[in-house]
Amino acid sequence: MDKQNAKILMLVEGQKTDVKIMEHLLSVYGIRDHHQIVSYKTNIYVLYKKMFAADDPDSLDLLQVLKENEKDASKKHIFDERYSDILLIFDLDPQDTEFSSEKIRRMLEYFNESTENGMLYINYPMVESYYHMKSLPDPEYQIRTVSLDDLERKEYKTRVRDECLCNFRDFAQSKEECNIVIRQNLEKALRITGKMADENLFLPLSLDILSVQDSKMKEDRILYVLCTCVFYIVDFNPKLIVSDFGNQSDTDITKME
Repeated sequence: MDKQNAKILMLVEGQKTDVKIMEHLLSVYGIRDHHQIVSYKTNIYVLYKKMFAADDPDSLDLLQVLKENEKDASKKHIFDERYSDILLIFDLDPQDTEFSSEKIRRMLEYFNESTENGMLYINYPMVESYYHMKSLPDPEYQIRTVSLDDLERKEYKTRVRDECLCNFRDFAQSKEECNIVIRQNLEKALRITGKMADENLFLPLSLDILSVQDSKMKEDRILYVLCTCVFYIVDFNPKLIVSDFGNQSDTDITKME
């Protein structure tokens, strides 16, 4: 999508980390002014209940559902605006008692176009995966996983802080460094879904990623660390990072076996 003149609503899950990451990326790539970022303040399974409880999401207006959920009366007007695109950025959170792959699959199938129902990006296992790199680039990122046991013990965020190459505030500050983060997540997604990276920046289907992750969880009780919210920069305009993508490095997915 090329959204240079768009008015875009970006719904994120949390109030701090999610907002900080997306504001940073939008600012780095010079597209912040096009977006209204709003925190949902709860997880995707709450949204699932509101949208799919009656098994007929088409009968609901997403913006009105979001307006009803907004507790701050001064912000309710945000959902009365007209938007060219709606984006939803949430975590998988497989440790949540309401988790099921089927729920996520249904939501990915429904929220699959930003100009219609909205476009859903799922981070695995959560948005902190954005910071889960020991270097830039990080060759180990291509095979980095997290166990369901660690998630159930709520140890993942601590692990990310311990393994991140620096404090979160200083992580990937420049456009060049953000390009590396986006590229590594793109290459990893392509790799685990059996695709190949090329200069066209082909984005793997979100349902393919979910299928691989679901199998990994069922078979090995682990899942691949993957931050897909960064794919939005490519969706917005591939030209923002395409020049960097052509410079292959040691993180080339063909070398990560």
